[in-house]
Amino acid sequence: MAERVLINIAERIIGRLGSLALQQIGLIWGIQDELKKLKKTVEGFQAVLVDAEEKQANNEVKLWLQSVEDAVYEADDVLDELNTQVQRRQVMRGNTKLSKEVHLFFSSSNQLAFGLKMSHKIKDINKRLSEVANRRTFHLEVNREDTRFVKRERVTHSFVRKENIMGRDKDKMAIIQLLLDSISTENVSTISIVGIGGLGKTALAQLIFNEEVIQKHFELKIWTCVSNVFELDIVVKKILQSKNHDEIEQLQNDLRKKVDGKKYLLVLDDVWNEDREKWLSLKNLLVGGGEGSRILITTRSKTVATISDTAKPYTLKGLNEEQSWSLFKKIAYKDGKEPENPTIKAVGEEVARKCQGVPLAIRTIGGMLFAKDDKTNWLNFKEKTLSKINQEQNDILPTLKLSYDVLPSHLKHCFAYCSLFPPDYEISVQRLIRLWVAQGFIKSSDENECLEDVAYEYYRELLQRSFFQEEKTNEFGMIVSCKMHDLMNELAISVSGVRSVIVDMNQKNFHEKLHHVSFNFDIDLSQWEVPTSLLKANKIRTFLFTCQKPYGKRERSLCDSFCATIVSNFKLLRMLSLNELGITTLPNCLKKMKHLRYLNLSCNPSIKRLPDWIVGLSNLETLDLTECGWLVELPRDIKKMINLRHLILEGCDGLSGMPHGIGELNGVRTLNRFVLSESNCLGRGGSAGLAELGTLKELRGELLIDNLRHVVSESNVGTPLKDKQHLCSLQLWWILREDISAVDEEDIIKSMEVLQPHSNLKQLEVSFYGGVRFASWFSSLINIVNLRLYWCERCQHLPPLHHLPSLKSLTMVGLEKLEYISENESSNSMSDEMMKISFFPSLETLKIVYCPVLKVWWRAHTHNSAASSSSTENMSLPSFPRLSTLSIYECPNLTSMPLYPNVERIKLTRSSWKVVDSLFVRGASDITHDVGVDVSASSSSPHLSKLTHLTLNGIEDLASLPEEINNLTSLQELAISNCSNLSSLPEGIRGLPCLNRLEIRWCPMLSERCKKETGEDWFKIAHIQSIEIV
Repeated sequence: MAERVLINIAERIIGRLGSLALQQIGLIWGIQDELKKLKKTVEGFQAVLVDAEEKQANNEVKLWLQSVEDAVYEADDVLDELNTQVQRRQVMRGNTKLSKEVHLFFSSSNQLAFGLKMSHKIKDINKRLSEVANRRTFHLEVNREDTRFVKRERVTHSFVRKENIMGRDKDKMAIIQLLLDSISTENVSTISIVGIGGLGKTALAQLIFNEEVIQKHFELKIWTCVSNVFELDIVVKKILQSKNHDEIEQLQNDLRKKVDGKKYLLVLDDVWNEDREKWLSLKNLLVGGGEGSRILITTRSKTVATISDTAKPYTLKGLNEEQSWSLFKKIAYKDGKEPENPTIKAVGEEVARKCQGVPLAIRTIGGMLFAKDDKTNWLNFKEKTLSKINQEQNDILPTLKLSYDVLPSHLKHCFAYCSLFPPDYEISVQRLIRLWVAQGFIKSSDENECLEDVAYEYYRELLQRSFFQEEKTNEFGMIVSCKMHDLMNELAISVSGVRSVIVDMNQKNFHEKLHHVSFNFDIDLSQWEVPTSLLKANKIRTFLFTCQKPYGKRERSLCDSFCATIVSNFKLLRMLSLNELGITTLPNCLKKMKHLRYLNLSCNPSIKRLPDWIVGLSNLETLDLTECGWLVELPRDIKKMINLRHLILEGCDGLSGMPHGIGELNGVRTLNRFVLSESNCLGRGGSAGLAELGTLKELRGELLIDNLRHVVSESNVGTPLKDKQHLCSLQLWWILREDISAVDEEDIIKSMEVLQPHSNLKQLEVSFYGGVRFASWFSSLINIVNLRLYWCERCQHLPPLHHLPSLKSLTMVGLEKLEYISENESSNSMSDEMMKISFFPSLETLKIVYCPVLKVWWRAHTHNSAASSSSTENMSLPSFPRLSTLSIYECPNLTSMPLYPNVERIKLTRSSWKVVDSLFVRGASDITHDVGVDVSASSSSPHLSKLTHLTLNGIEDLASLPEEINNLTSLQELAISNCSNLSSLPEGIRGLPCLNRLEIRWCPMLSERCKKETGEDWFKIAHIQSIEIV
């Protein structure tokens, strides 16, 4: 690497050499003195590495440090091989059945031969390290302190928040004016925002895109990040947000249909294409837009703006000194206040000037300095770091590199490794963390601390320092993906030097010191083979696919040859991608990959079995088998894979069971599928049951348990899930339509009771459960956010759910015997105040599908419903305080629901109109006493006043819509289909101020009355902007 991030590698070597197990091996093989010598030498290097890194401007130091790096990496590889044998010995000693194997290996010529080989390797590496040490003719200070890593509390932020974008008001107004004014005689005009990287072109475009005046002015708004690939099919897919593999003919038809005749705004962000023909091929598909349509481009290149027929290029300049200082103060100083100390202020002003008005640089350096509240620290930064910048005009990388220079060595490694991801690549954070762990970048002083948790803290620290951006979180608040700004991508490439490269398809020349390679194209083995110069780079540790296309046609012979080439040349691999290559049988040559930590076999659906020898890959930490749909079993001796942490089985629907002994893998963190064998006997080694699942204490993330039976056959099963506090999502799938006619109901319920999860669980799905009732532990799910119940066909009684404080989404599908949701008598059974506190306080989405006998919400409250005409009764009904989306499908007998005053979307399909009918006519006076409703919000507006989308499909008892439909003052879209008895629209539809789209499909009488110009009801709807009648 251009930056010598060797400290953590040296620490790993020293740590291994200090282990008791390695010392014992040293005694057995007579190499203990060589190991001690190696440890002393590496400690000597470690002591001066910090000073050496700081003195790299001296070419002699730089060359010497390169020699150290090469030798230390080689020592790391030798010790990794030695450590592998230590682990093998431990596995054998811990298993009495393997005693013969132990004897053969450790008492035979095998042991002597291996010991002799390792002795030679250790002596050779000692000799090489000694030569490197003796070559140093200059003085280096001993400094064992690496930059301290401080964990920060998570702070969320967004680049589109107005308050986070400073000094761009004039730019914003100028570009908005260009978008709104008539600047060309053509219907579709192009405007480009041009400027160097990091100026905030994207943030400014996002700010403009979300302005209310823009949202109202354009009928269609589309945001597309183009980045450096400008192939017509790829760009069109991005614009359409299509994931289908359509041919270009279909794509161009879809795009023209989307934009033709509409006044649209299309933002093409981060465009690099300077090929005019490619631009014209796209433009020809976009010219059919309505008058006043605009294409807004952001780019670093004036050439891009020129070839794109830009009517008005807008050159974005850096912030002025005042604006830069304002932004810097906000980022670097507590509470954004100007510091009282004049020295700290002066240094801050100089930093702001050095950033040349580039917001990204200001944010990055300012964030780096935030924790420095001492004058000495600021002066030290100015004298030792800031003064070294020799910056050319428009080159911001030297400034950004300051934030890299002050990182601890392990964070430097982690960031530099990200150079393997192409620009604008959406990085899976979980995958990134596993890659870091596989490379040995993650260290912890506490052996009980999960390495993945430490790695997540590393990621968060890099995020806070602006090395990552555009993070996406799941509904539980965990960051699942992120991107890197183009400049940060360039910085990663710069600091990774010759050790990392993204391989282009036509690239032929590679540096022999390469350690990490990724591929930014789909590897088709019939058209591409590994270049000769890449094969010479035999120190490669990462072989990563980032752009493989799923399920392409691959020839097995080519795949075997490819794997053999990889294995024979890259014996030191820690990470190997073989995903989406069409593999059917794993090539035997892979058994030699003794250093391998991460093996990606995902999306090879034809793999049916893994070879037994795979358990000999004792260092393997991650085995990714995602979407290997035909895989029927796992290796019977999987318990030998003592370092396995992540066994990823998502989409492995063909698995028939789990091998006996899997419960001994105490380090497993990810096991997202656990299949119980129907016969309780799997192949040659037997199968694992729930008791073994219970021993996997560290499971986290998602877990699906498949093939659950309605009778617990294991006597020692206990409660295998109750202590799994890190599990986030749980799916429980019973055997579909298992014959339970002879099973006692108590035994059926027990089959669910033993599966009680930890109260930390966030998401639960229950499918095909055959009991009449559910387990009692549902009431303990105080952190549950999503609850889904599928095809529990005998269920007649649901557990109390209304009090669950965190429940946001509830889905019930196929509960064919369920007549009532709740046993309670609504608010008659408790005080209004209690109901206000406890009635689904967080529920936002409710979906009920195919519950054919469901009648009302409360068993003992059939007369008091939302369909009742009595206003007095309605006042006592509880309400969903936060429900925004309500979907009811195929529930023809459901006539009663609690109230939902804040609902925004209703979808009613093949159900009764009665469930919503009365809600149209209820005014504010009827709901001011609804428990759980914000009275102040509802007192001035009718019920359903927040409803924006209403969909009615197959409502047989709907003959007419009420005139009070004019109460739906926020309604934007109304879709009616298959309502054969609906004959007309109410007069009140003319009074809906926001209604801009009406769909009427397969409603014969209504369609006739709404015919354009001639229909009797046409005058009622003629004002609506978009009408579709079929």
